[in-house]
Amino acid sequence: MQTATEVPKRRALGKGLESLLPRVHAVAEAGAVEGGETGRPREIPLGEIERSPFQTRTRFDEVELAELAASIAATGVVQPIVVRPLPHGQFQIIAGERRWLASQKAGKETIPAIVRQVSDEQAMEMTIVENLQRADLNPMEQARAYERLSREFQLTQEQMAKRTGKDRASVANFLRLLKLPEDVQAKVEEGVLSFGHARALLPLEDPQAILKAAHKVAALAMSVRQTESYVQKLLHPEPKKDSEETAKAADPNVLEVQESLQRALGLKVRIEDRKGRGRVIIEYGRLEEFDRLLERLRR
Repeated sequence: MQTATEVPKRRALGKGLESLLPRVHAVAEAGAVEGGETGRPREIPLGEIERSPFQTRTRFDEVELAELAASIAATGVVQPIVVRPLPHGQFQIIAGERRWLASQKAGKETIPAIVRQVSDEQAMEMTIVENLQRADLNPMEQARAYERLSREFQLTQEQMAKRTGKDRASVANFLRLLKLPEDVQAKVEEGVLSFGHARALLPLEDPQAILKAAHKVAALAMSVRQTESYVQKLLHPEPKKDSEETAKAADPNVLEVQESLQRALGLKVRIEDRKGRGRVIIEYGRLEEFDRLLERLRR
């Protein structure tokens, strides 16, 4: 039985599903297709078609599905689906499950389909790659699809990139998402966090730290850039200054003025002085304290 790695002359798959189809037809199994494998679409009853067990998509947008159903009801299916025959007389979808579902919603009895004789391994690869070439998979679906290609066919990231028409760095970034805790993966899948948010959280590495940060990012609706800054602060926190060491290093005259200002204002005051240049920082805890400070400064 051929696998994806045993076909030496297969072209890169970024040019469409046709490049995935075997150049030499497989021997027909039981339930051979009438008329052979001509590449011409034929009308097949919807009830004779089964979903693919290799499907990587887990979510179909119901609104978009209803819109496609309305279009099919009005003008029919523009692009045939691709199926393969099964031994018991049924057919299994290789590409076009969304069109098949929408046709059911549209009340159609048949759907145009191109029948291909392919093995389980070929059908799996074709289904996964066809999905990866679509733009509407969520990031986690894409990550799991790449992982499955790697696991089932022992493909390298470079080989997967060629087969899907993506760049290798993109493949690597999607695969890294699988390192996220399951709860965070769920947020990405639901659209609460974007691909950019997920990538920004990965440097934290510790699952609990990632989970805690993800909850905060989602709660505060942080942008991707804000998330990146937040993660960097978690990874490289500013060292806390030891107040006693600061006091020892500070000029006694500066400390005396600082204490005098604190007594006069009733607020915490910090003077940062470096060779006669610096700043005075006055801290307040409530708006009333700020108003009181302004009043005293005006006087």
